[in-house]
Amino acid sequence: MSLEGRFEDGVVRVGGDARQRYHDSRGYGYPLEGNEIALAPVEAAHLLYRGDLAAVVDGDERLDFRSFLAREPGPDFGVRFLVYADLRERGFYLAPAAEPWLEDPPETEFAVFPRGKGPGDGEIAYALRVLGERTDVAGRDLEAGVLAVVDEESEITYFEVARREPTGSSASGLPEGCEADLLADRVVVWEPPLELYEETFYGQPLEGREYDEPTLQCSLLEAAYLAEGGAIDLDPATVRERGREVEGERFDRRFRVYTELRERGVVPKTGYKFGADFRTYADVESVDDLGHSELLVRVHPADHVFEPRDVALDVRLAHGVRKTMVVALVGENGIDWWSLERLTP
Repeated sequence: MSLEGRFEDGVVRVGGDARQRYHDSRGYGYPLEGNEIALAPVEAAHLLYRGDLAAVVDGDERLDFRSFLAREPGPDFGVRFLVYADLRERGFYLAPAAEPWLEDPPETEFAVFPRGKGPGDGEIAYALRVLGERTDVAGRDLEAGVLAVVDEESEITYFEVARREPTGSSASGLPEGCEADLLADRVVVWEPPLELYEETFYGQPLEGREYDEPTLQCSLLEAAYLAEGGAIDLDPATVRERGREVEGERFDRRFRVYTELRERGVVPKTGYKFGADFRTYADVESVDDLGHSELLVRVHPADHVFEPRDVALDVRLAHGVRKTMVVALVGENGIDWWSLERLTP
């Protein structure tokens, strides 16, 4: 026999044997006095949808699933219900993070429990945030967990968001005072040591020159870093100024990321072919044995706002070339690194 609930103070209260039937055995709601439980509206909607709850009484109204879904306030209730129902169908227990029984609730919308576990086990698999495809996400609001994006046809895509601090063991030694010329948007380094290209992967050899005289073409980012380290005989300030002339204030932001990657033992190279700022190599010993780059890095200011559609494009592209998409958010106090990957719950 299906039970009925009643709206009271923003939750749906259900009596009878609701605690045993809904909470203890299936993880819905949280206990009140006796056998009564309180359901969040999205939980009540799911029980109505499944026919486990006969109706919700609100004043003089007796609401079935259709009328309950239609009257729920807020523009995001529909997408939240779709995600809640999808994860329930996949065998997960989950609960709104605001429910008072959670000892350490995530600062997001849902706490998702490990498969096979529920509210009483004291373990949360991940925090979940739900978005419609037209809901932007501020970079400053990113949190470790999962983004569930519901598109206009009610398809759901899950993205795992995590802190990702790039690290590597690539060689970092530099020569001193190599002759170099600053051209319009790049630098030519004349006859540097072979190791500059072969072991530390700076620049590209100039075609038509003998390999034992590896004249290198370097990007302005590479050249600025080499000039800072005294490896080439150009004024670092002059190279950085040329970088700003070529690509505006974006150059300084990308140079900060380039510098930090190099200092972390990671080799950054252009990510142009992949629609990113950089592709990276963590463990370069020889250019002849590079292997695949591991990360694609996009550089943004700390106050950047992401559109879910752009996130989907970036993640799909990175996945298609067997890399992980990493976002570097550059602010006054440092760089925040976030990885974005497709997730199948």
